[in-house]
Amino acid sequence: MLSSISFQMLSVAIGWHIYTLTQSAYALGLVGLAQFLPMFVLTLVAGHVADRYDRRRVVAVCQSLLALASAVFLAGTLGGWLNAPAIYALAACLGAARAFENPTVASLLPAVVPRAELPRATALSTSATQTALIIGPAAGGVLYGLGPQVVYLLGIACFGCAACLMGSLKLSSKPVARAPVTLESVFSGIAFIRREPAILGALSLDLFAVLFGGAVSLLPIYARDFLHTGPWGLGLLRSAPAIGALAGTLWFARFPMRKRPGMAMFLGVIVFGLATLVFGLSTWLPLSLLALATLGAADVISVVVRSSLVQLRTPDEMLGRVSAVNALFIGTSNQLGEFESGITAGWWGAQPAVLIGGACTIAVALLWMRLFPSLRTMRSLEAERK
Repeated sequence: MLSSISFQMLSVAIGWHIYTLTQSAYALGLVGLAQFLPMFVLTLVAGHVADRYDRRRVVAVCQSLLALASAVFLAGTLGGWLNAPAIYALAACLGAARAFENPTVASLLPAVVPRAELPRATALSTSATQTALIIGPAAGGVLYGLGPQVVYLLGIACFGCAACLMGSLKLSSKPVARAPVTLESVFSGIAFIRREPAILGALSLDLFAVLFGGAVSLLPIYARDFLHTGPWGLGLLRSAPAIGALAGTLWFARFPMRKRPGMAMFLGVIVFGLATLVFGLSTWLPLSLLALATLGAADVISVVVRSSLVQLRTPDEMLGRVSAVNALFIGTSNQLGEFESGITAGWWGAQPAVLIGGACTIAVALLWMRLFPSLRTMRSLEAERK
């Protein structure tokens, strides 16, 4: 959670920093693209690494690299040379580190909790992440008001501490197979998912829904030009989806999803799209925060269903590679969605971009209900295990 808090603080600082330098929606989109490209290229290889090496060490190395990137941000800010191209390059470094960190962290969970408790543990893990998403953006917005160097300095400390703590994690470890890297082994996670239509449907639904409906990269524009607020307001906007998501994850941790999880996922995506439309039309900060919180709560349903299916139906020796595909889908929807939103906003304006995205999200949910009947009719997560 410490690493997640620091990354969210860093994301707020980078977004506000680049928009202050460029006043450009395209620049915000390019930050998302810069993070996405290395994730797209490296994530499948990262899954192979997670299945072949000590997962704790892999995560610790990634967090050390994130601390190093924060140090470069700090040096560039203090030295006055941190311009837009430098930010894009550093964003690419962040994306590369996260490409290895995300699937490796996801594949650690079955080594920590019993298999029967994985759905509940997934919800609790998600709640920790959402707590970080609340604290991180809010803290990042407030601290950025003191100067971006404050955020970057804390990033060094938080990532460094997270790297040290990871080494002390106790796992029910298993022997690690050191097979060579081949194209077949790297892409075996994709082959596995193609044989599981419910997992494929859940992952692809979330990918396209967030790809079209994500408005996070445009929050600096909404904060400044529509809601007339500053960095603190941007921090609140970035935290609002996580507040709703935290409420949702705590609910599912207490009351695990047992009936019709697939249909619940479809309904959650539709609510996600409707909340995006409300946010796009709002010019009042409280209503915008409420819409974003609703959006976050609805998104939790997708997260819980998708993650539980992956954890429950994947053998441990394949979990790193399948988690890598899951992380690739998430990264594609988030980072490429930021790029899509930035480009669309540059063409037609921020508000039309958000409204079009919300409408497309609803359309995707309705289409996927027809394309993946096995997901729509799925009676329970446990019943789908093979």
